[in-house]
Amino acid sequence: MNAVLIAGAFLTYVERKVIGHIQLRPGPNRVGPLGLLQPLADGIKLLTKEDIIPAQADRFVFVIAPFFSLVPVIMAYAVIPWGEPTTIMGLLPWLRAFDGWGYIPPAWNPFPLVPEKATLVVSNLNIGVLYILAMSGLSAYGIILAGWGSNSKYALLGGLRSAAQVISYEIAMGLAIVGTLMLAGSLSLVDIVRAQESSFWYILAQPLGFLIFFISGIAETNRAPFDLPEAESEIVAGFHTEYSGMRFAFFFMAEYGAMVIISAMASILYLGGWLPLQLPIPSSVPAIGSALAGADGAVRAVNGALMAIPPIVWMLSKIGFFLFVYIWLRATFPRLRYDQLMHLGWKVMLPLGLANIFVTGLVILVKG
Repeated sequence: MNAVLIAGAFLTYVERKVIGHIQLRPGPNRVGPLGLLQPLADGIKLLTKEDIIPAQADRFVFVIAPFFSLVPVIMAYAVIPWGEPTTIMGLLPWLRAFDGWGYIPPAWNPFPLVPEKATLVVSNLNIGVLYILAMSGLSAYGIILAGWGSNSKYALLGGLRSAAQVISYEIAMGLAIVGTLMLAGSLSLVDIVRAQESSFWYILAQPLGFLIFFISGIAETNRAPFDLPEAESEIVAGFHTEYSGMRFAFFFMAEYGAMVIISAMASILYLGGWLPLQLPIPSSVPAIGSALAGADGAVRAVNGALMAIPPIVWMLSKIGFFLFVYIWLRATFPRLRYDQLMHLGWKVMLPLGLANIFVTGLVILVKG
């Protein structure tokens, strides 16, 4: 949980810095070297701000709404795999003695460091994809409750927009994922990555599915150009208009946490997760095999160097790439009109998602 919150805090710094450079300005540069302590300053500011509850608000709903938005996002991290199981030296077997697992540490060394197989995922659920979709849907309830509990027309309009947006794009996102699940034959995120290890990254087989998934993911997280639930020019700040202090911060933590979740899902489903990039051996490609057969050794050397990079570095690099695209889109594209948002979700994304499933199933059937 702490890692999620810290990552969300520093993602705000990265976003402001990247957007600053895109707009030819330095961005945060006053608090600490290169402005690196800006998230800490922002956190202290929010902690010390007054927690205001409007007099006419539904107090209970107003108070719990930020938690309804943040908690499902944190829970979604439980099934995200960050790499292959690895062997570490640790105290885990010793700690099991307190759980009744039958391990008794030797008297001469009550705290032994022994090899232990560690998995870089909290829970490898066999329905991990379904779990992620469920948590992303639950997070929207916090926004809806915030809109209702604030007793403000601006907040209510923001909550209603969010509800309609989530319903519209979650269907398209689910349809986009189905094509990948048909290829992998599993709902487990770990199994999906391992399926790509024996073949190729699924972005090559599912380019349309990837495009639908990522666009729907941007809309799911209420990010530009789909940030209509908090459109400043129309409804002030939308669902969090009446919030201040840490309750206000919880909504932002949920938003940035959801961005990481969508980026991790895109990496796992379409870019092989923690798998390294591997270049094709020229002699194995019929079209260029004879012309570049002498380059096989160089390509194998490059592939070996890429394989030496730790899996978690590959996973974090791919997530970082998608987060950069998130920020880039915010700095580049204007906000859509609401009718354009609905048209894109129902009349473009939904039919394309269905077509992608049909074509994928047909190809699998023909190939046997």
